Amino acid sequence: MDEALLRSLTPHVLTVLVRRGADFAAAEDAVQDALVEALRVWPADPPRDAEGWLITVAWRRFLDARRADAARRRREDRLDEEPAPGPAPAADDTLRLYFLCAHPSLTPSSAVALTLRAVGGLTTRQIAQAYLVPEATMAQRISRAKRTVSDVRFDRPGDVATVLRVLYLVFNEGYSGDVDLAAEAIRLTRQLAAAVDHPEVAGLLALMLLHHARRAARTAPDGSLVPLAEQDRGRWDTASIAEGVGILQAALARDRLGEFQAQAAVAALHADAPTAEETDWAQIVEWYDELVALTGNPVVRLNRAVAVGEADGPRAGLAALAALDDTLPRHTAVAAYLHERDGDLATAARLYAEAARKAPDLAERDHLTRRAARLNARRRR
Repeated sequence: MDEALLRSLTPHVLTVLVRRGADFAAAEDAVQDALVEALRVWPADPPRDAEGWLITVAWRRFLDARRADAARRRREDRLDEEPAPGPAPAADDTLRLYFLCAHPSLTPSSAVALTLRAVGGLTTRQIAQAYLVPEATMAQRISRAKRTVSDVRFDRPGDVATVLRVLYLVFNEGYSGDVDLAAEAIRLTRQLAAAVDHPEVAGLLALMLLHHARRAARTAPDGSLVPLAEQDRGRWDTASIAEGVGILQAALARDRLGEFQAQAAVAALHADAPTAEETDWAQIVEWYDELVALTGNPVVRLNRAVAVGEADGPRAGLAALAALDDTLPRHTAVAAYLHERDGDLATAARLYAEAARKAPDLAERDHLTRRAARLNARRRR
């Protein structure tokens, strides 16, 4: 059973049903039923035309559901006649679904869930496992999202920036359960890049590839986090780095800079350095300056303070940090690192311990706790 084929066909099958008159929510339910049936039937009896089979089964499931709905029985005359078999019209169905699933009326979490199901072809169970929530909770979230977009015109132009934000959220979820969301985000962004000629789409794809290239080196065998400066660069995926850098260079050459291109440029400079000591921090600071100008994002300013500390010394970094809100996520951890670089081990150890108490997950908490313990041990020598 080729599950990748099923997932790649999902957007077009869904779009065909919507064009034939099905509302989005009902069409999506019917497509999911057809996918389940394919998983049951295809191993023993694979169809010659996989897409045509899915369209036929999904359409019949939709009609069956409508016949069972007494309140909509008056629609049967219009819906009951099954269209003659034949090739479905060619159209950029996946792109349309991207824009629909990233509709501004949806919350970010709902937009992500709907994108993974309607565009990615994942099941509700897979999405729930990836987000570590009960399947019933995820099913309710997806149902609400489908109801929200059911009345949205399917051909309305979408906002590329919103779609990119949703895909970035998917990528940042990383890996959990039996679905690798980072890899799924890269797959979906490749699809979008093939359909949309936009430098920021290319920038996001480059950013994902460059970050994902370091994945194998990010954790030790015991599962503990390995900071960028301490990673074994021999474990980085050089093919992904080369692809990401090539995509980024082509995007930057178009001279339409956006935040994802600038973030990818920072990632490329890290990837290009043979060792941590050879990182071009001065140029990284310049890219963060571009990002601040583009976004004004306080988290970008926080990352810039780290880069300033590396380029101009820890006290310059602390001065940049002092201008920021100390309630920002990771602010305390950054302060601890810069104080450690400045030789103030007592303050650094105290701040690492404080940052550990604020950590959003167990791996980061353990990492910060170990850093605090290591500095306290050094002070007692």
